[in-house]
Amino acid sequence: MNDINKENIDLFSEISYRNPQCLSAEDFYEDMYRIKYVKRLFNKYHRGGEIKTRLILNHIIAFYNVFDKRSATRILFFKMEEKYWGLLKTFLSYLSYMPEIVHGVNGRNIMSDEINVDVIVHKELEDIWKVYWERVLFQTLLIM
Repeated sequence: MNDINKENIDLFSEISYRNPQCLSAEDFYEDMYRIKYVKRLFNKYHRGGEIKTRLILNHIIAFYNVFDKRSATRILFFKMEEKYWGLLKTFLSYLSYMPEIVHGVNGRNIMSDEINVDVIVHKELEDIWKVYWERVLFQTLLIM
């Protein structure tokens, strides 16, 4: 599909779904529900609450595990309100999932360079990356 919109998002999502362990429609809807979890967590942060970075990462990674990368990105941008696109871009960029252009979402192409990242979340994600590599380095030194 060239463009996803209200009329075809469900069909597009079903066609793009790639979960070999899916046994029922319930499994599909459970995976789709991850978007609502992420939206709730974004909304909580947006209203001045804390950001649950690791939980959001887990939901996004799980979502990408059952959809091809391009389709997952299009679905997420379609389902997210535009006020959350900066947060979404921040997480997707961290995971190397963010393309330069998200094609065909509600009749438009979304240009990555027109969306600002959230600097607070970006810093938190950098800290997670730093801690991860420090642990890897430490474990490597223990093995040697």
